Amino acid sequence: MGNSTSDQPSLKGRTVTLPRVVVATTAMLTFISFWRAAAIVLNDLASSAFYAGGIAEQAIGPSAPWFILAVMLFAYAVAQVYVESCSMFVRGGVYRVVKEAMGSTLAKFSVSALMFDYILTGPISGVSAGQYLVGFANELLRLAHINVTLPTNSTAAVFAAAVTLYFWWQNIKGIEESSEKAIRIMELTTILAVMMIGWCTYTLWIRGGHLPPAPIPANLHFSVEAEGWLRSSRLPEVIGVVGILVAFGHSVLAMSGLETLAQVYREIEHPKLPNLKKTAFIVFIYSMIFTSLVSFFAFMIIPDARTRLSYADNLIGGLAMNVAGPMMLRLLFHGFVVLVGIMILSGAVNTAIVGSNGVLNRVSEDGVLADWFRQPHPRFGTSHRIINLVVVLQLLTIFLSRGNVIVLGEAYAFGVIWSFAMKGLGVLILRFTKPGPREFRVPLNLKLGNLEIPVGLSLITLTLFAVAIVNLFTKQIATISGVSFTLVFYLLFTISEKITQHKAASAELDQFNLEPSAEITADIVGARPGNILVPVPDYFKLYHLASVLERVDIERQDVVVLHIRALLRAGSGEHGLAPEQLFTVFEQELFTRALALSEKYGKSIKLAVVAATDVWDGILRAAQNLQSSTIVLGSSTKMSPAEEARRAGLAWEKLPNPKPQLTVEIYTPRGLAEVYYLGPHAPHLTPKEIDLLHKIWLECSARLEPEEVHHHDIVHFALSEIERKLEEGQDAEVLERLKQHLEETKARRVPHL
Repeated sequence: MGNSTSDQPSLKGRTVTLPRVVVATTAMLTFISFWRAAAIVLNDLASSAFYAGGIAEQAIGPSAPWFILAVMLFAYAVAQVYVESCSMFVRGGVYRVVKEAMGSTLAKFSVSALMFDYILTGPISGVSAGQYLVGFANELLRLAHINVTLPTNSTAAVFAAAVTLYFWWQNIKGIEESSEKAIRIMELTTILAVMMIGWCTYTLWIRGGHLPPAPIPANLHFSVEAEGWLRSSRLPEVIGVVGILVAFGHSVLAMSGLETLAQVYREIEHPKLPNLKKTAFIVFIYSMIFTSLVSFFAFMIIPDARTRLSYADNLIGGLAMNVAGPMMLRLLFHGFVVLVGIMILSGAVNTAIVGSNGVLNRVSEDGVLADWFRQPHPRFGTSHRIINLVVVLQLLTIFLSRGNVIVLGEAYAFGVIWSFAMKGLGVLILRFTKPGPREFRVPLNLKLGNLEIPVGLSLITLTLFAVAIVNLFTKQIATISGVSFTLVFYLLFTISEKITQHKAASAELDQFNLEPSAEITADIVGARPGNILVPVPDYFKLYHLASVLERVDIERQDVVVLHIRALLRAGSGEHGLAPEQLFTVFEQELFTRALALSEKYGKSIKLAVVAATDVWDGILRAAQNLQSSTIVLGSSTKMSPAEEARRAGLAWEKLPNPKPQLTVEIYTPRGLAEVYYLGPHAPHLTPKEIDLLHKIWLECSARLEPEEVHHHDIVHFALSEIERKLEEGQDAEVLERLKQHLEETKARRVPHL
């Protein structure tokens, strides 16, 4: 393989100098407001409101609403741990943070527990959505006097499997996360919450009601399964603190999804940390009100325990059917609950797949997971092996649980609490091992001379570990499945890490000289203005690079080969990526093949890697920084060339001024190109359009003689008339005529004109 990029590649032998790869250490991020960030977090956190209350009451009795409220209050304290973690700007993800604080072994265990959390998120959300749908369907069948009842658990399991398979295919193709979609879902959820609070308040005003029993040991009524291995010792009944911790542990899944707070930090706009604090506060207020009130209203409006527990799997649906009002209105409200529930819970299924993919990709970047898992799909370029692994585990979980949301909830709590506990411990240890300045510290810190005692952080971490340890003895299913899963993934990570190290030592790939840079510019890359930018997503699609090298005059134009490392939200976390994480074996093989093409055509290329949360945004911003004149893309298997150009155009609109004029060329594997233009440019008129313009000019010139009329006057006048009509409120007529024109000319339009 050739390995020179700064000069013409040597075809006789290797040069001594290693090829340069500029690695931009500052990711090109698409920033979002704290409102959008809060919506993304709440899409995960608020989904637990649909199942947490029912699972908790099934385990600990009618005092459950108080413990749900306590968990939601405690969630704000845990959020402060994540805010401090974000303020430290330590390089690396969860694995690197815990490894730096506690070593490699515990780091692997912590990320294994985190994966257990992610793997369980999909099944419990999908099954819960199915339970709501089945509950509504059975209600309709009962009211229609049809003597048929759908089996709740098995039907919910089939629904969950179908949703999982749907999002599996979407992720294989490369689904894009959208903060806009999260906003729309939360708007509907907010409407549901307001309707529920208003209607339930009206019902209580009409019927009256009383609060649940106080959260004291005497009022705790544990189910047989809730005490687990402590059942024979009766410790929860004898020792009040133990009983409270057991009850708290059975309610802790109400704050599942809080880890998303750290994952969106990278995308929050300036000022980042103050906006993160606002995000955390919005999430706290919203989830505390919505999640806790669901449980309180359920107890107060459905006082009969047996009736209430019959709705344990779809608590909000049961609430909708028991408020005061006509049956038809209650049924419509129930239908709205199911619609919103399916949207937010099905979204959580997708988030679980995306999150698992992101975490395992991040672990792979740290060298813990073999690069084999990150090999791109030959057609779609996605990390399909990781996605397949995650979805198989989720489907297996759905099958083994048989659609029982209570069983899934028991297991789910294991990953939630241990991932929080390890995070808290990692931040606590780093408070002593890295005592430098931070933008934020968890409150309650005592100063004894030069020694700072983090009282608040210690209490939070101690509480998390106390609950986690109690859960080990009370949640038998969770402990057995969680420990087994964690050990299996720990062994997978350990063996895979050794294979990766061995492969890295023996890989027959070109070596590269990584040059970290805060940003990517033409000077840093060594490219002249007016260069050709060639984004390369994976080594299966380099035909567009071959087409460029075949025709480019390297004396006049440089070729910059750019790889965009797309930062998955769950994989990016709150921390940055080091250069060696951005340039793994995958990028090494990609650029080795790119250099092979460089050698073949005897033309040099410049190499660069950039991380970005949005691929199109990253490409266009790189083109602006590099002062490129042309962007050359390969045709996509997921969208048409016109759609690719449209997305490039949308990203171009977001660029800061002055925006560059760019040409976008899209090549197929056969070498055919379609050309599009970004920015203001002279339109390419067809011969028919030129004839029409000339015909109008002739007529106007003859009738306005002796006035001197030019062709551009005709164009200017026509555009001014359209602008005037739009401004005078005739836009509907103009747009309708334009639509008709487009329909009439669609068959003969040339795509790139």
